[in-house]
Amino acid sequence: MKIHKGRTPFQIIIISFFALILTGTLLLMLPFSSQERVSTPFADCLFTATSATCVTGLVVRDTATYWSLFGKTVIITLIQIGGMGVITIGLAIMKASGRKLSLSQLSTMKESISAPQVGGIMRLTGFILKGSLIVELAGAVLLAPVFISDFGFGQGVGYSLFHSISAFCNAGFDLMGEREPFSSLTSYSANAYLNIVIMLLIVVGGIGFLTWSDVITHKHHLKKYSLQSKIVLLTSLLLILIPAVYFFFGEYSDLPFGERTLSSAFQSVTARTAGFNSRDLSQMSDSGVLIMTVLMLIGGSPGSTAGGMKTATFAVLFLAAFTVFTRRADVQCFKRRVPDNAVRNAGAVLFMYLSLFLTSGMIISRVEGLPLLTCLFETGSAIGTAGLTLGITTQLSLISKSILMFLMFFGRVGGLTLIYAAVSSSENAKGRLPAEKLSV
Repeated sequence: MKIHKGRTPFQIIIISFFALILTGTLLLMLPFSSQERVSTPFADCLFTATSATCVTGLVVRDTATYWSLFGKTVIITLIQIGGMGVITIGLAIMKASGRKLSLSQLSTMKESISAPQVGGIMRLTGFILKGSLIVELAGAVLLAPVFISDFGFGQGVGYSLFHSISAFCNAGFDLMGEREPFSSLTSYSANAYLNIVIMLLIVVGGIGFLTWSDVITHKHHLKKYSLQSKIVLLTSLLLILIPAVYFFFGEYSDLPFGERTLSSAFQSVTARTAGFNSRDLSQMSDSGVLIMTVLMLIGGSPGSTAGGMKTATFAVLFLAAFTVFTRRADVQCFKRRVPDNAVRNAGAVLFMYLSLFLTSGMIISRVEGLPLLTCLFETGSAIGTAGLTLGITTQLSLISKSILMFLMFFGRVGGLTLIYAAVSSSENAKGRLPAEKLSV
């Protein structure tokens, strides 16, 4: 994997994702990628490859019934590479081959995994690759008894590995279409064991590699954790518990207590970029749909397999608002000051996500003649790389699908990455301009 010296790390990340999506598209277009041995239209293959690479989960063809074993292998490979990062895997292969990595290559890897510094980047990359492999294999072993019992040994093992990778990478692709097309995990809504394993995989993948490195290094010594790890863990916990309480009392009150608790927890966990669903989402109230849309926009944590604005961004915005309300001079958390540039970046990310989310939803609603809230759920799912849908994805026109593909790409590589890749630095080295009071 050769890195051009004239390109910035942000441009390299984008080009790498583009190349992977295009490669996956061409492979899926091959006749033996489909079960009927026919060449799939370019637009459908591009949408599928984009969704898999960007670990989203939105599909226009049922994964289980349409794609052949080769096609499914291509999809899960795209999910694996997209989840851990194209740059991470590419440069790790270079390092394993004995080639010495340059500073620019290490810098590119740092941006790819949202690492705080170049120092120790290869150790962190090794931790990511080994940790991902261990968690995915452990997940497959835990899922095996359920799938082997239902589908036989050979198919059951394959299903276990596929769903373990898909859950850990927060992709949401499933192979349950053999029972009912596009049904996700609804047939297992009452299976507590499978639901818990899938939820654990989603949470582990969505917490972020940097946070897990902190947890493993410092274990129960919470005071030694970095500020980011503390914020990520607390925010993730609250974003699971609070929506789950709403779902328990507001959406699934007609279910038995155990199944009600399980469904509430699962929908709360999966909404933040995972893409699986154990209940028919079209039966949810408008309030439930709106809450899930917000959760999809927030997404997972920095440096994780998940997309979205990120939990740290949401926490910084909340803390900034609290700082204004309490008239404090600085944004603070856990007896530490949050840097001003982090607050500015969080505000910029929120503006970009909301602008694209709302504009895209309105365009799709106008083009397709569908309810606005339904279309906003779809665009929130795409830009948050969640993959959840109210069942309209397959009905959309090429224009609407193109919008969703752009949103999936935007959500995976990151809004700031796209901006930094397109716009050169314009930092004023001569000094700062005079300030003038502005009322807001």
